[in-house]
Amino acid sequence: MELSTINQRKLEKLNNEKVEELLEFAIDLCKPDKVSIIDDSEEDIKYVRELALESGEEKPLEMEGHTVHFDGYQDQARDKENTKYLVEEDLDLGLDINTIDREEGLDEILGYLDGSMQNKEMLVRFFSLGPNKSDFSLPAMQITDSSYVAHSEDILYRQGYEDFKELEGSGKFFFFLHSAGRLENRVSADIDKRRIYIDLKKDQVFSVNNQYAGNSLGLKKLAFRLAIRKAVKEGWLAEHMFISGVNGPGDRKTYFTGAFPSGCGKTSTAMIPGHSIVGDDIAYMKIKGKDVRAVNVENGAFGIIRDIDPEDDPIIYNTLTTPRELIFSNVLVNDGKPYWLGMGKDIPEKGINFSGKWSQGKTDEGGNEIPPAHKNARYTIRISDLENCDENYDKKDGVKVDGMIFGGRDSDTSVPVAETLSWSHGVFMASSLESETTSATLDKQGERKHNPMANLDFLSVPISDYINNYLEFGQKAKHQPSIFTVNYFLKNPENGDYLNGMLDKKIWLLWMEKRVHGEVKAIKSPIGYLPYYEDLRKLFTRYLNRDYTELSYVEQFSIRIENYLNKFRRINNVFKNIPNLPDNFEEELNEQIKRLKEARKKYSDSEITPFKLTNY
Repeated sequence: MELSTINQRKLEKLNNEKVEELLEFAIDLCKPDKVSIIDDSEEDIKYVRELALESGEEKPLEMEGHTVHFDGYQDQARDKENTKYLVEEDLDLGLDINTIDREEGLDEILGYLDGSMQNKEMLVRFFSLGPNKSDFSLPAMQITDSSYVAHSEDILYRQGYEDFKELEGSGKFFFFLHSAGRLENRVSADIDKRRIYIDLKKDQVFSVNNQYAGNSLGLKKLAFRLAIRKAVKEGWLAEHMFISGVNGPGDRKTYFTGAFPSGCGKTSTAMIPGHSIVGDDIAYMKIKGKDVRAVNVENGAFGIIRDIDPEDDPIIYNTLTTPRELIFSNVLVNDGKPYWLGMGKDIPEKGINFSGKWSQGKTDEGGNEIPPAHKNARYTIRISDLENCDENYDKKDGVKVDGMIFGGRDSDTSVPVAETLSWSHGVFMASSLESETTSATLDKQGERKHNPMANLDFLSVPISDYINNYLEFGQKAKHQPSIFTVNYFLKNPENGDYLNGMLDKKIWLLWMEKRVHGEVKAIKSPIGYLPYYEDLRKLFTRYLNRDYTELSYVEQFSIRIENYLNKFRRINNVFKNIPNLPDNFEEELNEQIKRLKEARKKYSDSEITPFKLTNY
C-alpha cells in the first residue's frame, strides 16, 4: 500500500534505508488498512492517546487524565513459556533459557503475523532507550497495531523520531514488530498462538496475539534482552536495577543501583521516603572517566499496583489518586473509579474488570473464583510525576554510582545487610543470588530459586560470558562501586515471625551510604563486612525514633555457618557443569567455603554472633 503524503514526508526526513526496508517488510507481511508514522510532535502524540480511547483499548475514568485498559482473561502476565530466543545451532545460553531454531521460529511467528493487521491501523513509532542524544542510549523502532501499546510507550519512553534523524542512515537500532492479532471484545483472541520471539542475530523482536505490556511493549523487557547481549559484547552493563539517590549528611547525595527478584523489595527500596528515584526497573551503566555512571533506560514506570496503600506507599498512592496522564490495567472499575487489591479501602462488590462484568463470587470456566482486580494489575506513569523524582533522572551523562545492592528472599540464612569483600567477591555473591518462592507463585512455597543478579529471565548470552563481563567491567573502573547484599525476610525459626521490620530497610540503606564514604567501620566476617551494633543503634534512634536492641542485632546478624555452606553447595551444583567460567569466579567460590569452614573451626560453633566476630 502507498503511504499518505504526510507520512511519506515523515519517512523521507529520516533518510534511513533500513527504516524504509523494515516498514515495507512489515506492511507487506501484516497488511494493515492504514499506516500512521508518529513523530515527536504533540499533535501526533495526542493522536495516539485519542486513538486508544476511540478504539476502546482504553476507557476514560472519572479523574482527569486517567484511563483503564483490560488485557484478556488469559493474557495477564509475561508468557515465559512462549518467549524464546531465535538462535543458530552453535549458541548455547545454558541455565534452561528458552530457545528455538532461528529458521523454525521465524517461519512460525511470521506465519502468525501474516495478515494480522487487516482492518486495523499500523502505528510506526521511534523512541530512545535512555536520555535523548546521550551516548548511553539506544534507538528503537516499534511497529504495532495496538494504540494502547503505543500510548503506553509514550509514557514509558522518550520520543526518538528526532534522534533517528541523527543516525545519518545507520541501521544500528533495535526493531520491534507487534500485533495483538485477531480481536474479540477488543482483546487478543488467539492466546494459544501467543508468541514472543527474540532474534539475536538481527536485534529484532516479533510478538503476536497478546496485549499485556510485558509481552507486547518491545522496549520493555524484550529490548532489555537485546541490550544485555550488546552490553556484554561492548563491555558495559545492562541491568535489571533501580537507580536511587540516597540523601546523606548535609547536601550529600549518593546514588545506588539495586537488583531484586520479583517480590523481594525492589520497589520499596527504590521508593524509601526521604530519598529520590532516578529509575525503578532497568539501568545502563558505563565507565566515564574514573567513575561508573548509570542512566534510567525508561522515562516512566509500569508498576504492580497490588498492595499500594496510603500508609506504606504514600508517594505512589498520591500519584495514582491525583489528576495526570496515567493508565491503569486490569483493576476493578466502579462508577468511573479504579480499585485494586490491598489498596487500604473497601472494594465494591461489583463493577467491570478483566473478566468483563464482575460481581462478588463470579467464577471462571474452571470454577475458580475471579478476584475483583488481578494480582498483577498495573499502573503506567511518568517518573517525573513522582514527587520524589530525582533532579538528575534525565541527565545525559547519567549519575555516579557509588553502591550496587543485590537482594533476595531468604528466611534462614542471609544477614540483612553486608558489604562484600571486593569487587570479584561481590560479583560472586550477586551471581549466587537465591530467592524463596511464596504462596503467590505456582512453585512450592519456600523453594529456593537461583537467580543470578536477579536477571535470569532476561539473559541473552551464556552465563559465563555475562559473569566475565561483570568482572572485567569492575576491573576497568578506577572508582569501583561497593557491592552490598541485603535480605529483608529473615524469620525467627521458633515462631516464623520476621526479624526485620517494614521500615528497617531505611536503616540498612543509610548504613550503606555512610559505608561508601568511609564514615563507619565494619566487622570483617566470612561473608562480608557487617555493621557494628552502635552504628545501627544510632541510626535507628535518629531516623526511626526507636531503640535497636542487642538481641535484635544478634538474631539478625549472626552468621549461620551451616546454612551458608548449604547455600554455596547448591550454588556449586548449579555452576559446576557450566563451561568457561572465569577462574576468579571459581576461586571466590572456593575461598568463600574455606572462610566459613575456618570460622566454624575457630569458634567451635555453627552460629557465630557478630560480637564474637569483632576480632575475626
